[in-house]
Amino acid sequence: MVSTRTKHRVSLQDEKYYYLREVDIFQDLTDREIEEISEMTRMCLYSSNHIFYMPEDPGEVLFIIKQGRVQLYRISPDGRKLVFATLNRGSIFGHMGMIGQRMHNTFAESVGNVKICIMNRQDVEELLMAKPIIALRFLENVGNRLIDAEQRFEDIAFRRMPSRIARLILQLTEEQGEGATLKGYTHQQIADMLGTYRETTTQILNDFKNQGLIRLGRKAIEILDHDGLADVAEND
Repeated sequence: MVSTRTKHRVSLQDEKYYYLREVDIFQDLTDREIEEISEMTRMCLYSSNHIFYMPEDPGEVLFIIKQGRVQLYRISPDGRKLVFATLNRGSIFGHMGMIGQRMHNTFAESVGNVKICIMNRQDVEELLMAKPIIALRFLENVGNRLIDAEQRFEDIAFRRMPSRIARLILQLTEEQGEGATLKGYTHQQIADMLGTYRETTTQILNDFKNQGLIRLGRKAIEILDHDGLADVAEND
């Protein structure tokens, strides 16, 4: 008879395998190779506001998000949080210089509960040496993140706050793919992603509401006038 503990271990292994099979950076691997990677990784559940690493941490670990969101951010001299990336399912992050992921002065923090697959440095090194195509996927992933960060900093420099908030709402709603309602973001989290204050964000969101562009709920923003909000987003 198979014990309950053994069944649970097999179930978790299957869960990791089927998830890793869907991750873009592993798309060129065979089923057997995915199984080997699954055996290398451990899967952990973390609660909201868990800090995976902070500035100058020496850790050499790679994280792959299975469920939930993780924010990468820095703290300004006046104490404000500036989020430069919000990572979702399938994203990779970590403090690993060999894949361009060493980020001094950077925090990585969970937003809500997250489920994470974790690989250590030695396992990642062996994987990259055996499969150079994976290294290429890593570089593409990091490159796309840099492009997103550059766009965000360009918005900070050249766009007014109403335009930036409208663009962010449209972008996040599209990424969620759940219709016209953005779910799971507080006003503070939106402010952090834009490097501004919560009071400023709340005031502008209320202005959008009064203009009939959106409807505000608890951690939810419903877009009522997509074209109108898009016009605000493009108004520098």
